[in-house]
Order: sequence, then structure tokens, then C-alpha cells
Amino acid sequence: MIKLLGILLVAIGFGFRVNALVVVLAAGLVTGLTAGFSLREMVTMMGKLFVENRGLVLPIVLMLPIVGLLEKHGLQERIVWLMRKTRAATAGRIYWLYQALRGGLSVLGISLGSHAGMVRPLIVPMAEGAAAAALRAEGAAQGRGELTEGARERLRAHGAAAENVGNFFSDDILVAVGALLLVKGVLDAAGVPVALADVKLWSVPTALWVLLVGWWRYRALDRTLARQKDGGK
Repeated sequence: MIKLLGILLVAIGFGFRVNALVVVLAAGLVTGLTAGFSLREMVTMMGKLFVENRGLVLPIVLMLPIVGLLEKHGLQERIVWLMRKTRAATAGRIYWLYQALRGGLSVLGISLGSHAGMVRPLIVPMAEGAAAAALRAEGAAQGRGELTEGARERLRAHGAAAENVGNFFSDDILVAVGALLLVKGVLDAAGVPVALADVKLWSVPTALWVLLVGWWRYRALDRTLARQKDGGK
């Protein structure tokens, strides 16, 4: 059980909102030490895994300075300005469309983006701009269309959910994606034999149900934001 201290450390670190990179790195070191590995062995394993998976890691690492450069030159400000000019856009509609698009492309194994590359620099500012525009149109927040801090946190949480849910529940429908084989491998190792056709069969209604639930959740989000004009949180 002591080897699972890393999981407890992750829960505590995220609970106190410590930097995620620091939390994960510390949890990995604690897990390795409690498992009997030396510091040298753990660093060696990290380097080996990084080299073996550099095709997955490098695009994410290279994406960060690109996104930072775009934000420095006003990417988010231009997105917010565009959303405020689009009357039909709401935060809920933006998130639902993104979740649907993310899920549809995940079925084909196409990665539209990620939290760092798409949600934070593009999708969340679009939702915040649309929500602020709706408040301004209704004369909320003293006519300035300002969002409360609670509303911004709620929007960011829903943006992260749209990315996670859209990707997670749609990438195990086609064998070519790889997630389907991972599911079968885990079940086989646990002594639960399952055919790929059965996994695919039940993955489709699951993905559609998640899309329906997302539509309901984002409509609820729009209603919650609309109550801000009445002084609600």
C-alpha cells in the first residue's frame, strides 16, 4: 500500500491547487522511491521513456512557445472581440460544437488540439467573449458585460470538460486509433475476454449519449450565466 503514496500526493497537490507539473513529478519520485528504485534509476527511466515517446512529447513541447507567442501578440483579445460581434454565439453552443467536433475527429484518430494548444488559447476565450457579450446585451454587470470570477472559473472548467469528454469517449470506435486495442488488452489481462466488435458496438451509443449529456450540460451553463444579470453567482 505504501507504493500508492504517489496517488495520495497527487490528490493532495491538486486539492491545494499546486502546480500540476510539480505535483506529478513529485508523485512520480515518491512512487519510485517507495518501490525501491534509486534516484539514478528513476532519472534513467524518465530519459528512456522520453526518447521512446518523443514523437508524442515533442509536438506538445514545441506547441507551448508557439501559443505563447500568439497570445503575446493579442490572440485572445482578437478572439474575444470576434465573439462579442457574433450575436448567435453563446458559451454553451461553443463548447457543445467543440465537443462534437473533437469527438468526431477522435473517431478517425485526428487530434484537433489539446488543453494547451486549443482549449486555453482559443476555445475558452471564445466562450468568455460570448458570455460577456450576452451580459452586455442584457445590460448586466452595470452595462460593462463583465463576468464574475466564479463565472470565469465555471467557463474554464466546462472548457476542460469539453476537451476531455469529447476525446475520451470517441477514440475507441475504430481499431486504427489504438485505444480500442488498449481496452481489449486491459480486459484480456484482467481475465475478461471480449471481442473487438463488441467493444465497438457499445462505444457508439456511449459516444452519442455523452454528446446528448453535453448538450444538456451546456444549456444549463448558459442558463446559469444568464442568471448573473439578476445578481446571481
